[in-house]
Amino acid sequence: MVRIVGNDIHGERKMIVGLTEIRGIGYMFANTILNILKIDPNQRIGYLSSEQILSIESIIKNPSGSNFPSWFLNRRKDIETGEDKHLITSDIAFAVRNDVEREKTSGSWRGYRHMFGLKVRGQRTRCTGRKGGAVGVAKGGKVMPTQTGGAGGTSTAGAEGAEPAAGAEGAEPAAGKKEAPGAGKKEAPAAGKKEAPAAGKKEAPAAGKKK
Repeated sequence: MVRIVGNDIHGERKMIVGLTEIRGIGYMFANTILNILKIDPNQRIGYLSSEQILSIESIIKNPSGSNFPSWFLNRRKDIETGEDKHLITSDIAFAVRNDVEREKTSGSWRGYRHMFGLKVRGQRTRCTGRKGGAVGVAKGGKVMPTQTGGAGGTSTAGAEGAEPAAGAEGAEPAAGKKEAPGAGKKEAPAAGKKEAPAAGKKEAPAAGKKK
């Protein structure tokens, strides 16, 4: 294992591939470093000497001092210092986070877009980038019916241990009470009474019969 700028790189990696494992260093940047230091890109990174490792770290930390073109750097004209820098490892995430917070604080249009999670650089939003925006109506489950109780408030119907309501099937009568006699029986018609025929009406003779 070889440690370069705080990153552990496996010694069996080729030079140009091993350097790209460092966050902030791409293929062309690594190739330029090797060309300046006259190192074979296909050489295994485990065969580097301590002097070569130090020279690689010095170029990564200060590429402008090695006549790197400015368009190679990922932080040109820094807003605080105005210098051309090249950020690596955790410095990249820190700088991006500060830039976004500055845009939000200043109330710029880019800041508002960042706040609502929308596209910032003019991309289409009609058919793409629809994640994290307006959320559709969520389907809810069925709600258990509630039964209004007395002083105790509401109680859920069908709760365990609930006694059956009065008059329900299978409910036992209250203790100490008997059913009134004659309950569930129909009233008998009064004895000796017959229905009177309607006044002024006679029964018609049956058809086809003579008196």
